Amino acid sequence: MLPETIREFCLSKTGVTESFPFDEDTLVFKVMGKIFALLSLEARSINLKCDPEKAIALREVYPDVSPGYHMNKKYWNTIRLSGAIPDKLIREWITESYKLVVDGLPLRLRKELGGKK
Repeated sequence: MLPETIREFCLSKTGVTESFPFDEDTLVFKVMGKIFALLSLEARSINLKCDPEKAIALREVYPDVSPGYHMNKKYWNTIRLSGAIPDKLIREWITESYKLVVDGLPLRLRKELGGKK
């Protein structure tokens, strides 16, 4: 999956912003100020939040999935964008990461997000 396609998909979700808060290589996507995806343009990889049990299972099945680089490895995976993983799966994992972060937001922010649709 191409970085521009990932960018467009992430930005299509409600309440999402993008920035380069760390360096000029790592594009960060946030929903209501909380990170749900980090896209490394140079390394061609993406970090996504994941259910802890599923995170482990994905690492066992897909060689391009590893514990989240510079992240809490219990909840985050790094996916190398080599083309080995179908785009459909990457989109599903981005959506799951987004939903996990939204579900963890305070009720006030979830209500505010709901009004942005």
